[in-house]
Amino acid sequence: MSCSDEYVSHATENNLIQITPQMKAKLQKAKYGVYNHSSVELCHWTKKSFANQGNCYKHKFYGISTHRCMEMSPTAMNCENRCVYCWRPTEFYDTLEMPGQLVDEPDIIIENLMAERKKLINGFYGDPKNDKKKIDESLLPEHYAISLSGEPTMYPKLPQLIKYLKTLKNTKSIFLVTNGQEPQMLQRLADEDALPTQLYLSTNASNRKMFYRINRPRHKDAWERWWKSLCFLTTANTRTVLRMTMIREYNENIDFVDEFAEMMLLGNPHFIEVKSYMHIGMSTSRLKKNNMLEMDEIRRFSRELSDKIPMFSIMDESEISRIVVLQNQKRYIDRWIDKHSFNKK
Repeated sequence: MSCSDEYVSHATENNLIQITPQMKAKLQKAKYGVYNHSSVELCHWTKKSFANQGNCYKHKFYGISTHRCMEMSPTAMNCENRCVYCWRPTEFYDTLEMPGQLVDEPDIIIENLMAERKKLINGFYGDPKNDKKKIDESLLPEHYAISLSGEPTMYPKLPQLIKYLKTLKNTKSIFLVTNGQEPQMLQRLADEDALPTQLYLSTNASNRKMFYRINRPRHKDAWERWWKSLCFLTTANTRTVLRMTMIREYNENIDFVDEFAEMMLLGNPHFIEVKSYMHIGMSTSRLKKNNMLEMDEIRRFSRELSDKIPMFSIMDESEISRIVVLQNQKRYIDRWIDKHSFNKK
């Protein structure tokens, strides 16, 4: 049996896609909660926030409550790319299709991932350093980050999932991160009134050659697909972000600033996040620690980018996460997520 045979997702006897028992065991050992083709995790910053030891940059930049953030994915082991910098096990991503009749319904996914997440949270009550009130509150998420693993836009019922999350009593915001390989799904989100509060498009390459080297896509027309997604952002009726993962010896050279600036002008996002690659997880088998940029290098690249496109000014930074965020002053929107204006439709 080859590695791909052992670890791929498969359709079960009841015709639902599931992660194989072998891969499920590996994910659970890594502290993931798994249900069929979906997964949930408590991120590093959620755990830190329980002990009042800090919050993630989403809190610093946009006001997201770290301890009440639920990071999840309806596509735990499905993605069209094999990104060199990804800290997930991309080597075991297997399929490019998720037929609608083989996937779980949104309410079933959330109900079961909530239960899995509660199991992960319960263990933190035993540590006296943790804030019990925060742990209690974390059981009722206010924010959903659909970004944990895999590519969420492959899930054929994503519009229904986002609309379902909006109906939950405590929901204040939903962030969706995409690699841009499913532009037709982004259009569906718009057409079905199911756009998230904030939509992120991974923007790691400024030209075709760089794109295929970094993202290692499975689709032959991956570059064209990504550009369609970029163009979608220009008119998307929601908050938009271009997230740049900078990798030494791949895309960090200042010579590429002009190409990146052209993309930013076309996509016209509300925010640009410039972040260093981090040498963690499975990425350590593909890249070296030296591929990470220092914070001063991220600052320099961000300043160069802002100089090329003055409509974007540097808004904030998080040194510990090696990230700088730029804000669009022409397509302006307040940085803070306003809980009172959240659309529950």
